[in-house]
Amino acid sequence: MRTIDLDSLEIFRTVVQEGGVIRAAAKLNRVQSNVTTRIKQLEERLGKQLFRRQGRALVLSPEGELLLSYAQRLFRIADEAEHELRSGKPMGALRIGSLESTAGSRLAPILSKFHRLYPAVVVELVTGTTGALIQRVSNFELEAAFVSEPFTAPGLHAARVFDEELVLITGRDMPPVTRAAQLAGLTLIAFMNGCSYRKRMEEWLGAASVMPARTLEFASYQAMIACVAAGTGYALVPRSLLASLRAGSEVKQHELPARVRRNRTHLVWHGTPSAALQKLQALLDQ
Repeated sequence: MRTIDLDSLEIFRTVVQEGGVIRAAAKLNRVQSNVTTRIKQLEERLGKQLFRRQGRALVLSPEGELLLSYAQRLFRIADEAEHELRSGKPMGALRIGSLESTAGSRLAPILSKFHRLYPAVVVELVTGTTGALIQRVSNFELEAAFVSEPFTAPGLHAARVFDEELVLITGRDMPPVTRAAQLAGLTLIAFMNGCSYRKRMEEWLGAASVMPARTLEFASYQAMIACVAAGTGYALVPRSLLASLRAGSEVKQHELPARVRRNRTHLVWHGTPSAALQKLQALLDQ
């Protein structure tokens, strides 16, 4: 438990700087007895004598010298903190979540620019499915997250940030797919439940009364694309991701109906955004 407060340290430092209690009291606009009492109380709390009297002068004891060095550091840090807070510059940690596809294809240049502009902010990025990310934002484990339609986020704010085009990918020997029925009996390759792209694909299949023969769950797009390229099944991915991974030639791409392929990524957050999150939102609006 702390026994020292900045007010007591300020009185102590002023006595040192002014060379005595009388001048310190005048500078602090306090009565002399109050300054003397506060110094005695500080010594009692620390169990150390901070001053020694030499004739009519007060000089610091070794313990007082040590305390003064710490006091100077504490006041410098306090002044820096106040300056940064008053300046409105963001600082500290910004913990955000993202879909793996968004992190891989969209966020690198944005976060790089953010770091150049606001080096005092440490960005902590975690990836997950839309459902898992929304839950973590709701639980205040993340300040914000990039998620994809379709989703529901009761109690959270949301803003559209990216427009995505989703594309169906299969092995290269697959004939052109124009209807969901053509995928009957084949394997769906996707992220775990909670993935918004998986949900969209399952809704499209379900509307045509098509069920995947089985579903293989993966934790990365690289693994999913490699599995599709090997002819194991099909997947739904953002076209921008294929471009960023330079994987478009490894698979066959099939254009889907507009209601399926058109998708939007949103930023969701809880409550009033911090200064750091506000700056990130401003970059996303550019």
